[in-house]
Amino acid sequence: MRALIGAALWLAALAPAQASVLSDILQRGVLRVGTTGDYPPFTQRDKTSGDYGGFDIDLARSLGGALGVRVEFEPTSWPTLAADFQAGKFDVAMGGISITLERAKLGFFTAPYLREGKTPIARCADAAKFATLADIDKDGVTVLVNPGGGNEKFDRAHLRSARIDVRPDNTAIFDALARGEGDLMITDVSETRYQQKLHAGVLCAIHPDAPFDFSEKAYWAPYDLALDGFLDQWLHQVRENGAFAAIYARWF
Repeated sequence: MRALIGAALWLAALAPAQASVLSDILQRGVLRVGTTGDYPPFTQRDKTSGDYGGFDIDLARSLGGALGVRVEFEPTSWPTLAADFQAGKFDVAMGGISITLERAKLGFFTAPYLREGKTPIARCADAAKFATLADIDKDGVTVLVNPGGGNEKFDRAHLRSARIDVRPDNTAIFDALARGEGDLMITDVSETRYQQKLHAGVLCAIHPDAPFDFSEKAYWAPYDLALDGFLDQWLHQVRENGAFAAIYARWF
C-alpha cells in the first residue's frame, strides 16, 4: 500500500511538469506568432490583404511545419510588444527582434541568428555629413525614428541637440526620408542595406560594416523548457541543412 501511495504521489508531481507551452501548441494545432508587420524585410503586412510576408515570416512557417501545426500571426507593435508578450497573446515573437537585457528578463531568446548594430541612413547626397554621432547631434539636424523600439531608445540615449522626429508608420518612414522630410534615420544595419536597395541612388547606408554599437537578433518566447529547447534545435537544423540560407538569399 505504501508503494502504491508513493507511486501515486510521484505521478501527481510529474503531471504538472509535463504541461508546457509546447504541449499547448501541439494540442491546439496552432502556433501563434507575434509580429509587428512593419519592419521589412523581416516582417511586413500588406495593408490591403492583411497578409504577412518577410524573412522571419518565412521562417515562422518553417517552424510551424517542423511542429506540424498551422501558423497564425498575431499583430503587435514595438510600443506594446513587451506587454503583449507578458499577456500571453502569442507563443513566440518573430520579426527582427533584437536581444536586450530588458526583454531577457521576461522570456527566453534563442541562439542569435543575425549580428546587427545601429548605423545611419541618409540621402546619398548628404551621406558624408553624418558619419559620426557628433556630426549628427547638431542643431538643425532632424533624425526620423519609429516609436517605442530600439531605434528610439538609441536616439534618446545619444542625441541631445538634434531634433528627433517620431513617425508612427515605420513602413512609410524611408519614403519620407527620401522626400527630404528629415536628414537621416539611425536603424539596424540590415534595414539600412535593405532600404538602400529599395531606394537605389537615393538613400545610402552609412558605414554599415562599422555600426555605432553591437546587437543580435533572435526569437523570443516564454520561459518553457520544452518549447525553448525545440526552438533552438529547429534553428540549429535549418541553419545546418541550408533552409535558413535559402530564405536569407531570397530576402537579403
